[in-house]
Amino acid sequence: MSRLSHLQLPFFDDGHRALAAALDAWGARELQHVNHEETDASCRQLVRALGQAGFLRYCVPKAHGGALEAVDSRSLVIARETLARHDGLADFAFAMQGLGSGAITLAGSPELQAEVLPRVAAGEWIAAFALSEPEAGSDVGAMACEAVNQGDHYVLNGEKTWISNGGIADVYCVFARTGEAPGTRGISAFVLHAGTPGFEIAERIEVMAPHPLARLRFTDCRVPKAQRLGAAGEGFKLAMRTLDIFRASVAAAALGFARRALDEALAHASQRRMFGQALADFQLTQATLGDMASDIDAAALLTYRAAWQRDVQGGRTTREAAMAKMVATENAQRVIDRALQLHGGRGVQRGSAVESLYREIRALRIYEGATEVQRLIIGRDLVAQTPA
Repeated sequence: MSRLSHLQLPFFDDGHRALAAALDAWGARELQHVNHEETDASCRQLVRALGQAGFLRYCVPKAHGGALEAVDSRSLVIARETLARHDGLADFAFAMQGLGSGAITLAGSPELQAEVLPRVAAGEWIAAFALSEPEAGSDVGAMACEAVNQGDHYVLNGEKTWISNGGIADVYCVFARTGEAPGTRGISAFVLHAGTPGFEIAERIEVMAPHPLARLRFTDCRVPKAQRLGAAGEGFKLAMRTLDIFRASVAAAALGFARRALDEALAHASQRRMFGQALADFQLTQATLGDMASDIDAAALLTYRAAWQRDVQGGRTTREAAMAKMVATENAQRVIDRALQLHGGRGVQRGSAVESLYREIRALRIYEGATEVQRLIIGRDLVAQTPA
């Protein structure tokens, strides 16, 4: 079976298939020896390389250096699935260019879009999305970071945490409470450049799968009103619109990790000899591999549907993206766990492929909305769509 045979499904066209083939070939050449110990340097290098190769052009619209007229969810899904199959940090580097600049694509002024988006597409600037806070993760309405309107500027005070690319980004999309209304209706979004007075990296955060993460602090940080994204008080809606675009791509990253785990399990089971036969000859092994393949295909169909529906049918895909994210990440966790189990002691050896995948997948069940939050989103939407 071809590595890209799943792209023959009718969700994709020849342009998507060409992107997958090109990116898979590039990954095979360029991503075999990524240094995961020097995370910051490697992430910067990966962003530059992805930009130079032209793949970051899929993160922005054509008017600002992009590959397509508008950001295409199926292209994002293909890119992340393909990159994750090769290397988790490469997937991270690509994903954050899209997520970090997504709100600028959706609601930035022409001047902000012209300043930021071409540099993001070229890999010259690194982008970040700063929404979470110490007491406001899934509950965005509990946000405490505030931006006070002072005429031609806003003054930001507060903190953000768990911010991907924190400490290495050139430009941050920051969400803060501006007080137009209670809860989520009083939040606005701003573009903030690294080096702005009053903005500092308060802490670098180390996690089990090395990625650049940080806690940010704002102390009387002045941001020009021209750097607000969209209308005042519309920041929460903008954040959710951005996440709706990229949530299906999180599912795709999980798919890439799961496909790599199945590859590794098949190769190991075929070569490993036990009791006079290959591990793959045992019926129990075959049943395990069958479960893994079925979990992957089920997740793939939900993921591709969510991306296709947004691109082709348009409109809101919150429920479909939540289903894809929930099922793909949970299924990938099971697939990778089974792959590690089939490897036995070799599976937990530091530096082995399945050990790395085991650490990579765990965070995907949490970020951009934990599994429990996705369940609530799906259930709430079902109830709302059911006549009383």
